[in-house]
Amino acid sequence: MFIQVLLRAPHLKSAKKYILARSKALVSQRSSHQASVIGAEKCSNPPSRGLVLGVYADEHDKDDLGMLTPTAAKYNETYTNGALLDMLRIAGPMPKRGETRVFFNLEPTYSAVAICGLGTECLGYDPSEKLDLSKEAIRIAAATGCQELQKLETNRIYVEDFGHAESAAEGSHMGMWINQEMKNPDQRVYIPQLQLYYEPELPCDSNGWRIGLAKAEAQNLARQLQEAPANHMTPTTFAQNVVQILCNSGVNVEVKVRSWAECQGMSSFLTVAKGSCEPPIFLELSYYGTNLKERPIVLIGQGNTYDSGGICAKKLHALRDMRGDMTGAACVVATCRAIAALKLPVNIRALIPLCEHMIGCNAMKPGDVVEVKNGKSIEIVDADYEGPLVLVDALLYAESFGPKYIVNVSTISDHVLEAFGKVCSAVFTNSEDLWQRIKNAGVHTGDRVWRLPLWDYFTYQMCSVEHVDVQNFGKGQGGESCKAAALLREFLPCGQWMHIDAYNVMTTKGEDYPYLRRGMAGRPTRTLIEFIAQACCHNKNSKYL
Repeated sequence: MFIQVLLRAPHLKSAKKYILARSKALVSQRSSHQASVIGAEKCSNPPSRGLVLGVYADEHDKDDLGMLTPTAAKYNETYTNGALLDMLRIAGPMPKRGETRVFFNLEPTYSAVAICGLGTECLGYDPSEKLDLSKEAIRIAAATGCQELQKLETNRIYVEDFGHAESAAEGSHMGMWINQEMKNPDQRVYIPQLQLYYEPELPCDSNGWRIGLAKAEAQNLARQLQEAPANHMTPTTFAQNVVQILCNSGVNVEVKVRSWAECQGMSSFLTVAKGSCEPPIFLELSYYGTNLKERPIVLIGQGNTYDSGGICAKKLHALRDMRGDMTGAACVVATCRAIAALKLPVNIRALIPLCEHMIGCNAMKPGDVVEVKNGKSIEIVDADYEGPLVLVDALLYAESFGPKYIVNVSTISDHVLEAFGKVCSAVFTNSEDLWQRIKNAGVHTGDRVWRLPLWDYFTYQMCSVEHVDVQNFGKGQGGESCKAAALLREFLPCGQWMHIDAYNVMTTKGEDYPYLRRGMAGRPTRTLIEFIAQACCHNKNSKYL
């Protein structure tokens, strides 16, 4: 049996004799190893099965010999007679976080084994970074390992849990997702099957893997909806897709048309929609996971399937990603499906106003004034700031459900990109409790959030003119995201409320988070799921579900 391993050039000669000496001993391991793998099957030719394992090492010490994770150590000792770790050390310095070494034909069952760097074993919560570094290292390791094996056209990849199965499932499944729906099937990248690898004698958190899988699939669903071209994802087709996606999930979907919105007095939403020939749609999703008398959590997602800026048109560079202006809607739909899949004991009511914001003969104009259901008037100062106008009527409508609290997700202001880059979503809330919970959820998921102020200063900038109650842009320089939140607060029913501005995390270049390829990011879907899930299980000892 010939064994090939990826080695650094200076070590090739010294490794050759060692490799040949190991080959005979490894052949005898076939039967015992196959018995330990769930769903084991013979390797095809070309090789079709890969394994992703981890190693701990000090990234600042090039002489650190490294320590395999417990699962990797068991595999190394039982099935390769120590060859895996020896080969890893021969190959050079231990892989850092985000780095992977791939070894071939170490033993018969797996044609390729990817060893991924996890950093030091003592990584944990970093209070200055507001991030659990250990979980983030696991996501990156699982994703990079799977991506390396995917390049080899591996049909099935087994991933160890790295000590936290949920994060391993998230990283591996999100790392595999590629936007290639519109590509010729013959030219698409093969997406391998992913399974949890474990040794029978070691603990296995299959429940954590399943939870991570549900979250990753939800974020991938949001990415899929975001990536769809605007001519393929109009308000009508978005609604049709949602009906199809949620039809067997336990989430009820109601599709409301323009006449219903007119009867509800949704003048602000309809004003934004009237510039396009595509009819507006108002989606209402409902999930009941507990007593029907329990007040629901209301989720609101901004659903602009395309945003041209209206008469105040955007420039070309700003238009390229505006198919993703329905990020809030995509995140809310994906969150609802994940909550239903996890069977969380909570009632959810999701409201999604869908429309196109286009330049048309009937488009809203700067200086137009809209009167909404609660009697207040809104002057349109800048037609490109339509985001709050889409959400206003949904906030007013939410009052009819007597919500426990309201969370709306939107892509209102590009100024959060200038402030934060792509590292975190901006959060505005009138509740300290909601803030602490969403912050903790962001620490857990690695998809961080940062709180911005809801000061009366910004309310004054929006509401201080004499001729109308509110302006959609307001006066003063800067603070656009804060002013938009102040506008929304003017139409908020009584109670707890949180506004998430996800404009800056709508897309990724593939460098910010190695487990998210270039394109739409689907954020902050997992954080929203975790936010709701942690509240459901606050008084329980076990993990949710």
